[in-house]
Formats: sequence, C-alpha cells, structure tokens
Amino acid sequence: MKDNPRARRLGAEIQRELTQLLRRDVKDERIGNVTITAVDVAGDLRTAKVHYLVFGKEGADPRVQAGLTSAAGFLRNALSKSLMIRYTPTLSFALDTSIEHGLRLTQLIDQVNKPHAGGGGEDGEAQ
Repeated sequence: MKDNPRARRLGAEIQRELTQLLRRDVKDERIGNVTITAVDVAGDLRTAKVHYLVFGKEGADPRVQAGLTSAAGFLRNALSKSLMIRYTPTLSFALDTSIEHGLRLTQLIDQVNKPHAGGGGEDGEAQ
C-alpha cells in the first residue's frame, strides 16, 4: 500500500492535539500519565489508531484502556473543533509495545553475542 502523506500529516497533528487535550482537559483519573507515541490514520482519513504508553507501569492496564475508550467521544469532538477537516477520524486506542519489543530484541542479540564477547575482549568489558 502506498504511503499517504496527508494521512501522515493528519496523524502528527492529531498526536499534538491529543497530547494537549489529555494534559489539559481530560479529568479522568484512570488516564493519569499517558503519553501518545504515534497516531496511524487510515488512508481514507476516517479512522485513527492512537498508540500510547503509560509511564510507571509495565504492560497493559485495563483501567487506562477503559478510560481512553471512555474519553474517545470527548476527544474526537474536541479534535473536530480544533482541526479544520471535513471528517474527524474515529479514534481507537492501543498500547504501544514497540519499546518492549525493541528491548526484547536487544536482549536476544546480547545473548547471542555473549560467548563471542568473552573471547575477544575488544572493548574491555568484563561480564
């Protein structure tokens, strides 16, 4: 599928607006320390998948997910007022697991390289 520059720009704008809205206007205590990491807007600009992280917690927190889902209508309405677009995308929220996935890959690479690191000692690290 082709990369849609308009969808990418709209996703970046939605990410900025949602960050401000969550910090300033959403009063739900379930949401707490949520950071919006990315917004993927569909090619038809009708739906947007919002990726988020919760600082201080590892893994999924059903309370945060429920809070974001509950606030989706309010957030969409607020976005429609601030963004000058014909249709405001329907928001869905998903926990961003890319950082955890990257850490896991790094650990696997380190495990594979460990036997080789002990023999050469190029960088002087002792494990």
